[in-house]
Amino acid sequence: PAKLCLFLAVPLVLAACSKSGSIDGLKTFKYASGEHIDGRIKYASLPPAGGAHNPRWQKCGVYDQPLYDQYAVHSMEHGAVWIAYQLPTAELVKLKAAVAGRSYTLLSPYPGLSAPVMASAWNAQLALKSADDARLKTFLSTYEQGPTTPERGAACDGPYSTTETQ
Repeated sequence: PAKLCLFLAVPLVLAACSKSGSIDGLKTFKYASGEHIDGRIKYASLPPAGGAHNPRWQKCGVYDQPLYDQYAVHSMEHGAVWIAYQLPTAELVKLKAAVAGRSYTLLSPYPGLSAPVMASAWNAQLALKSADDARLKTFLSTYEQGPTTPERGAACDGPYSTTETQ
């Protein structure tokens, strides 16, 4: 009987592991960390999912104006997930609820997105058609202070807290 229980437990564990490890539609990148550059930086993808960034980082939180990419990227190096959006107000309420209580997230509008919602973390990005897509929760759980974070545990509470239009 002990061998039978072990035999049944192994396939169940493996099935659970294979499902949790992938997010449908996830794009991954191979950016190195640590390159600090002052001023504006041109990124290959918008919003960026890593790369060179300003020596200062964006304070994690919810913003009603676009952020400077180079500060948000530094926050992602510290383990933040940046959720950029182009949504009507009713949908925005859902995104705010998704990040409520999380200390390593950025939420901001982003003009010219290729999808209504883009979730980005260091070396990972996911395009979403709506704020209530279940993959967002999985992305947040996986990538906020997740395995691709180069400087896990580094601060996300400043020093930069202004937006592009301030």
